[in-house]
Amino acid sequence: MKHGLTSAVEACFAYVRDLAQRHPQRITAVMAALLVGGTGATFAVANLAPDAADLPVRTVVESLPLQLVLPEATLAALPATPLYRSELTRSTDTADSLLKRLGVFDPAAAAFLRTNNQVQQMLLGRAGRNVTAEVDGQQSLLSLTARWSPQDDGTFKRLSIRKQGADFTAQLETLPLVASTRLGGGVIQTSLFAATDDARLPDAIAVQLAEIFSGDIDFHRALRKGDHFSVAYETLEGDGEPLRSGRVLSAEFVNAGKAHQAMWFREPSAAEAAKGGYYTLEGESLRRAFLASPMEFSRVSSGFKMRFHPILQKWRAHLGVDYAAATGTSVRTVADGVVDFAGVQNGFGNVVMVKHRNNQTTVYAHLSRIGVKKGQTVSQGQHIGAVGSTGWATGPHLHFEFRVNGVHHDPLTIARQSESIPVTASAKPLFDKAAAQVRAQLSAAAQLSLASAE
Repeated sequence: MKHGLTSAVEACFAYVRDLAQRHPQRITAVMAALLVGGTGATFAVANLAPDAADLPVRTVVESLPLQLVLPEATLAALPATPLYRSELTRSTDTADSLLKRLGVFDPAAAAFLRTNNQVQQMLLGRAGRNVTAEVDGQQSLLSLTARWSPQDDGTFKRLSIRKQGADFTAQLETLPLVASTRLGGGVIQTSLFAATDDARLPDAIAVQLAEIFSGDIDFHRALRKGDHFSVAYETLEGDGEPLRSGRVLSAEFVNAGKAHQAMWFREPSAAEAAKGGYYTLEGESLRRAFLASPMEFSRVSSGFKMRFHPILQKWRAHLGVDYAAATGTSVRTVADGVVDFAGVQNGFGNVVMVKHRNNQTTVYAHLSRIGVKKGQTVSQGQHIGAVGSTGWATGPHLHFEFRVNGVHHDPLTIARQSESIPVTASAKPLFDKAAAQVRAQLSAAAQLSLASAE
C-alpha cells in the first residue's frame, strides 16, 4: 500500500513537470490564484487560534553594552566643529571683558589683544563695533573679526585676528560697503522714536523721516496715536553684516488721516555731482526754502502761543518756539542768508540773527557759543552755534523766532507755506517710472508692517 502511494505521488509530480514545460503561463496564473486563496485560508486558520489577550505575558529585562558606531580612535581624528559668537564692543571693554562676553577663555589670546597696537588703537575702548569670535571645543580662540564703518565714504574697516600655530596675527583692511534695501513700518503709540524702536528701525531712519516730512508734519506737536508709516531704506553691509544705515529711499507717513509720501530722486545731469532730493510721488520737491526746525528732530518745550514768562513772572506773548535740548547741541540756520548780528543782546544772551530774502529774519537765542560772524554768508542747514542757557533762561534751550518786516510769525507755519520746486519737464518721464516702482515698494512695506503688528 505504502509503495503504491509513493508511485502515485511520483507519477503526479512527473505530470506537473511535463505540464509546466508545455504551458508555463497557465501554470503561473494557477499558482498565483492558489497563493491568493492560501492567504484567505491562512486567515481562516488564524481566526481559530486563542485570543492574544488570553495568552500569558512575561517581561524580560536584559542589560546590553552600548557600542560606538565608530571606533574611538576614528572619532578622535575627526576635526572639531568650530563655534561662533557675535557681540558689539563697549567703550569700557578690556581684552579680558570682551573675550569673556564672546565665550573665549584663552590666556594667550587675551595677552595678544593687550599688547597688539592695532587692537589697542582700533578695537578696545571703542563702542559699537561688530565682533565675531570663532572658538574650538576647548573655548580657545581660533579667529576674531571686527567690522565697523567710521566714515560715510562707502567703506568699512575689518580687523582680522587669526591663530597661526601657537601665535596670533592681526590684519587691518579697508573694504567697500554693499548697500541692500530693507522695508519697515510702524504705528505711533507715544512718539516717533518709540514706534521705530518697536519696529526695530535704526534711530538714523527716524531722524530722516522727521526731516523728510518736517515741512508738512510738526513731529513735535502734531503726532497722534494711530498715525502710521512705511519706509524703504538702505542698509550698508560689510561681509553681509549690517554696519550702518543709509538713505531713506521712499516713505509714507499718515498723520491725522492724511497720507504724505516721499521718494528720493536724482535728476540726470551733465554735472559730475548732480544733487538728489526728496519729492512727492507727483513730482513736487519736499525741499522748502525754510526748514521747519533749527535743530535736528528734538522735543519742543513750548510753541507759538501765549505763555507765563518764567523770568518776568507775568503773561506775555511767546513770539517764537523753544526747543529743549542739552547744552552744546548743535543749532543750524533754517535757510540761506547773511548773518545780521552775532553777539550778546540783553535777555537773548548769546544770539545770532540771520537775514533772508524778502525782509525775513530768523533769531537763535540763549546760545552757549556762537560759530559765525556778522556779515558771513550761511547756507540752509549750516551749523551756526550751540544750545545754551545764556541771558534770561531758566535752563538750556534754544529760543527761535521768525520775523517778516519786523513782525513775528509762527516759524512752523512759514516753513509749511514756503515754495517748493518740481521735477524738471525733461526728467518727468524717468521720475514717473521710478514713482510707479516706489508705490509698489511702499505697498509691500505697509503689508509687512501690518503682518508684524498682527
